[in-house]
Amino acid sequence: MKYMLIAGEASGDIHAAQVIRELRHRDRSASFIFFGGDMMAEAAGIRPFVHYRDMAYMGFSEVIRNLGKINANLKSARRLLRMWEPDALILVDYPSFNLKVAAEAKKLGIPVFYYISPKVWAWKEWRVPTLKKLVTRMYSILPFEVDWYRKNHQWNVKYVGNPSVEEMEHALRHAPSRADFLKEHKLRDRPIIALLPGSRLGEIKNNLEIMNKAVEQFPQYRGVVAGAPGVDPEFYRAYTSLPVLHGCTTDLLANARAAIVTSGTATLETALAGVPQVVCYRSNGSKIAYNVMKRVLSVDHVTLPNLITDSTIIPEMLMHQCTPDAVAEQLTPLLRDTPARRAMLEGYKRMRALLTDASPSKAVADDIIATLKRIKRHLVK
Repeated sequence: MKYMLIAGEASGDIHAAQVIRELRHRDRSASFIFFGGDMMAEAAGIRPFVHYRDMAYMGFSEVIRNLGKINANLKSARRLLRMWEPDALILVDYPSFNLKVAAEAKKLGIPVFYYISPKVWAWKEWRVPTLKKLVTRMYSILPFEVDWYRKNHQWNVKYVGNPSVEEMEHALRHAPSRADFLKEHKLRDRPIIALLPGSRLGEIKNNLEIMNKAVEQFPQYRGVVAGAPGVDPEFYRAYTSLPVLHGCTTDLLANARAAIVTSGTATLETALAGVPQVVCYRSNGSKIAYNVMKRVLSVDHVTLPNLITDSTIIPEMLMHQCTPDAVAEQLTPLLRDTPARRAMLEGYKRMRALLTDASPSKAVADDIIATLKRIKRHLVK
């Protein structure tokens, strides 16, 4: 069968690559075309039709500046659906773009499988009727979403487990020793504070300088930046002089005393690695924007471990609250064996207990193939 996939950012590239591998294992005739990144390319054995570097725009001003590219990518995706006629369209998160492509697939009678449900429970709940109309099967990676969809929208979505659990456990098992890590990256033996400023250029621009200034307040520690896939190492130099390591974020976390993390999937990965963290989300940093955001959001937290446990495990420094001094103040007790550090690690254990050990990529691949077979049998009848 023919599968078209769309992942618009680094985390989606990783998750979609695992699904591609599982589909190839189950469907020996599988062929792929995709919008995504290097991980998907490795799994599929072909280059992306469009790389997510040319898709991952965030924030109103960045989207407006790149509207021409976004529209060109959308036209390409729609044209590809019509010309290639895949048996299935598999969408990974990235809702603003992916829902438009899903609408085209619906017109063409192509089944749509949505892996990693959009966070409509946080904001834009009005999207749910559109999702129900366009999506053949919705796959959730957060356990509380299943009840939310059923209770609020009478829609049965499938919880498949969380891909970060599987990915982090595998990566941590293969992480190097501290001595090997320090030697490989030419780092002196000082306790490390990992800085994870995000995978998008806008995120890095808005958050890394704040993180850098916060770490400067701890001269006895070494700040080390996790470089994002596809981001030029030179881009970071405008915001920090700290070492930037690419392709080894899990190794960095495995050797870090604490971390400062931009809100997103990385907060969950950091928690799964057992590293205490402070979460940043600077954006434009204005108090007005913060107040608007608080009114728009329908949840009390933005950080995944906090959302999963419905409690404040991790301090969230958002918008105007995200200053170097405020971040440093929250970070201070996490660097030593304090009640705050122990409480956060206990919170991580509660979070982990709520996530299953199931392999999401296997569950998704199995369900896609089973659903396509049912559809084909129905058409034959």
